[in-house]
Amino acid sequence: MDKIYNYLESNWNNFLGRLKEFLSIPSISTLPEYKKDIYRCAEWLKRKFEELNFTKVELIETRGHPLLFAEYIPPSPKLTVLIYGHYDVQPTDPESEWKTKPFEPTIILDSIYARGASDMKSQLLAQMFATEAWLANEPLPLHLKYLIEGEEEIGSPNIRSFLENNKEKLSADFALNCDAGIHAPDIPSITYGLRGLAYFELELKGPKQDLHSGLYGGTIRNPIHVLCELIAKMHDDKGRVALPGFYDKVLPLSEEERKLLSQVPFSEEEWKNITGVSQLYGEEGYTTLERVGARPSLDVNGIIGGFTGEGAKTVLPSKASAKISMRLVPNQAPEDIEESFRQFLQEECPPEITWKLELHSSAPPAVMNLNTIYMKSAENALEKEFGRKPVFKREGGSVPIVAWIKQILCIDTVMLGFALPDDCIHGPGEHQNLKVLKRGARVYANFYQELVKNRSI
Repeated sequence: MDKIYNYLESNWNNFLGRLKEFLSIPSISTLPEYKKDIYRCAEWLKRKFEELNFTKVELIETRGHPLLFAEYIPPSPKLTVLIYGHYDVQPTDPESEWKTKPFEPTIILDSIYARGASDMKSQLLAQMFATEAWLANEPLPLHLKYLIEGEEEIGSPNIRSFLENNKEKLSADFALNCDAGIHAPDIPSITYGLRGLAYFELELKGPKQDLHSGLYGGTIRNPIHVLCELIAKMHDDKGRVALPGFYDKVLPLSEEERKLLSQVPFSEEEWKNITGVSQLYGEEGYTTLERVGARPSLDVNGIIGGFTGEGAKTVLPSKASAKISMRLVPNQAPEDIEESFRQFLQEECPPEITWKLELHSSAPPAVMNLNTIYMKSAENALEKEFGRKPVFKREGGSVPIVAWIKQILCIDTVMLGFALPDDCIHGPGEHQNLKVLKRGARVYANFYQELVKNRSI
């Protein structure tokens, strides 16, 4: 491994130059005005794989943004690894809260600031850098298949059908997903569970048009009032979601898993500092880490209705709407949750208010097997670099591809990335710690070594 580690060290500045190029491309998937930049970013990645002399590199058109598939086939592979990533990023608003320009990557102290720096361009490029280091110095007896999409930040609407239609092309022993992080700069971790997602938009309609609140106020239902009443009923006084049947299929946490989660270093005071709140809140009977990773939740993401401009306008609005996301745990299916939500609205919404519910996006939850050679290889690689065993975590976020790979390709995923909890992912000032990223590149390189070694045992 010395040659590979030396390569990573001596070429680090070149890597940073490539990373800045990658981060400077505004590959925002949700805004149509950035479509050309999405293609430019995909083409940029394609060239990088071609420079690595991969066996096959192709851009694959979808109904939305293109997928990139790249394949390296050695003479006698010991394993086949499907490596997933995404090259798209979130919008940058509010830009006034950024201290640097989002698409002009800037290194300040130990971190690089840019949209996509942590989620997940740095992670993806560091993994590719480890592959480059191997190919430049040692025979790599692993069959690598990269699948990189440009629609992760908008719910991956086209990748599921691609998986279903290309099972043989994507067949592998396991998948590696770099869209992940570690617990702290000196505390390695592996995410083995992800919550699912059901994201809804609810619209309520009352009068046929906006009305004068003086002439009509107090005589008819105000849709905003009704929306607020409904939202207030979505939780009980113990922090539990109050939709009918919401918990029917939720499995209780085993004592073994509670013990595993309790080993994750955690400070409630630090959590308060990160979030900027004075008190924590959640479902009674569970710790904060259990709530965020292993219990379902419901959150209102936005409310729209009435007059919201400057000054005053005495209006009784015709409509009100809310965007509501629910994070799901194993055994909860998005379609069951939608049915539960509709039943709640039928029972609780006043008859003079009409409602419309739309499911915008969904993803099933996923929990990985901790007892595979692939997970053990990741554990060993992290321990070798950090000098301590990683902690195992369940994360509150959703990565739909992980569950789909498990369902469709019948393989587990190892979540191995090097983002940090305070990287401001999706927000102003997103950044990636470069010291941690360099260690991450070494871990990715050693992960290959561990895979080969464990497969040979």
